[in-house]
Amino acid sequence: MKKYIYTALLTLGTWMFCSCDNIFKEEPVDKLTEESIWESDILLDEYSLAWYNNMSKGWKNLMSSSMLFRNLSYGNPVWYGDQVTYSHSNWSRTGVGYFIAGNESTIELYARKEWAAYYEQIQSINRLLENAGKIKNEEEKERLLGEAHFFRGYYYYMLLRHFGAPMLIDHLFDPLNDNEKFPRSSYEEMTNFIADEAQQAADRLPVKYDSRNEGRVTKGAALMLKAKIYFWVGSPAFQNKDKELFGFTNDRSKQYMQQAMDAYDQLIDLKQYRLTPIPDKSQQGIAEDYDRIFTTRNGEESILEYEHSADGIIDDLGHTLDEDAISPYFGGIRCAYCPTQNHVDEYGMQAGTTYDPQHPYENRDYRFYANILYDGSQYKGHAMDIHYTIKGGKEVAGVDLTKYGTIRTNPFTRTGYYMRKFLDPSTTLFGDEKYGSKQNYIIWRYAEVLLDYAEAAYRCGKTDIALKMINLIRERVHMPTYSSITLEQILNERRVEMAFEETTYWDFFRLGTTYEKLNGETNPLKMIKIVEKEDGSKTYTISEIAKQETERVFLENENYYPIPWSEIEYHGIEQNPGWTRQE
Repeated sequence: MKKYIYTALLTLGTWMFCSCDNIFKEEPVDKLTEESIWESDILLDEYSLAWYNNMSKGWKNLMSSSMLFRNLSYGNPVWYGDQVTYSHSNWSRTGVGYFIAGNESTIELYARKEWAAYYEQIQSINRLLENAGKIKNEEEKERLLGEAHFFRGYYYYMLLRHFGAPMLIDHLFDPLNDNEKFPRSSYEEMTNFIADEAQQAADRLPVKYDSRNEGRVTKGAALMLKAKIYFWVGSPAFQNKDKELFGFTNDRSKQYMQQAMDAYDQLIDLKQYRLTPIPDKSQQGIAEDYDRIFTTRNGEESILEYEHSADGIIDDLGHTLDEDAISPYFGGIRCAYCPTQNHVDEYGMQAGTTYDPQHPYENRDYRFYANILYDGSQYKGHAMDIHYTIKGGKEVAGVDLTKYGTIRTNPFTRTGYYMRKFLDPSTTLFGDEKYGSKQNYIIWRYAEVLLDYAEAAYRCGKTDIALKMINLIRERVHMPTYSSITLEQILNERRVEMAFEETTYWDFFRLGTTYEKLNGETNPLKMIKIVEKEDGSKTYTISEIAKQETERVFLENENYYPIPWSEIEYHGIEQNPGWTRQE
């Protein structure tokens, strides 16, 4: 998809801020008129790009510990879960660190920003839909209408996940001049609305674009959204609720899980996506082929991606994933994505092998070698040295356990692992602040279709279908197939296949396990310490990371963000449970 044209966006932004009649009675001659937007293909293209830019950016993050900028921090939701953690000690004092620690004022600030960002996009979409009749180019109009309906459904889906049933605003209104107020909707109303928006988008959008428009939402993305809303609301956490703001007053799980499968059947029938095949059967070959799924832009498995800069220019939607994740041996000074022992324990064993605690990294699920850099593994021609060696009676740290440079706060992994998944060994690191990483951020891919389908089928009593879907995932990476299936196996396969992807975080919410899994006391993150003794043997000691009780705090009211108090007062709507106004 075409990059942002910043001057046009600035001009467009000026128009958007200057279009309220009660503020400017006469239209400035040097600003764009509203009518000019609908008449220009170029300006319409720029207008819709804001909808894309507010999707989850994934690898873009800001982690500031200064008092001035701390609450501007933002990061990848994977840090909020239990599969990966950051190792930089200063990051516990950023907004992200405070969020994970359950600081209510930080959560309220983040909630206000999210609420405003989503409704700003919905207002923009409503404006376009109201003016659709003025768009002259019929082909352009059909695509824009498809994108508009997709993104209106998408942003309401995001609101539903974050806040429970929000206010449903399906038309343009002026809060400065209109006295219109909106009630909160219900889970059922939002489900129907989002699914209908997704279907309207699917009816208008093409199955595939040419290379010039690669990255735009397609019919497949729209059908994925339709399936995802049914899958979300059909999950256990939203059944038999007291209020329709937070689910259904009865059990609707089987109904919606069946509708999710029906929507996925529509997507599968497009025959546009498939699991990227891995023909190599060697351990190294499987890992290398699996890795490429996540560094290939808009590959055959991808359904929707956030488009980062193709040349890695930081100021042009590039990012710093490789630099953030890499070990000190390569000059890493953040060590921001360190897999936990909790996650390593989720990987099973290859066919015909059993776990050996003295050789814990041998014969593991082939995806382990693609996803994790562990002691002794190879990366960019370097054997990872993540153990201590006894020399002269003292422990000497390996080079990947030794901080880079002289700055006191520079970290190394605090879990005993570094992340491998998503990294691109060809990325040139450091020495040039202009360039960084260029991997796209995958929002949805075909493997998630099969995993969702498997769980939905299982919850509908169709275990044979669930088994088939899970075995497709396992066969792709040459893991032994199952002869029967349990829900626990489905969920674990999901955790391994979707490792470090946002899905693993949001699953806690839909499964109703947030309090159990996101609290340091009930689910402490674990690390491993490896020590090589003088006789060459090694000890592997697993322990809990320190300070979990204060670093990871999740309270029941955090299942839903607080709605901004200004909205509560103006619209006279109900606040989410457990949130009180702070003076």
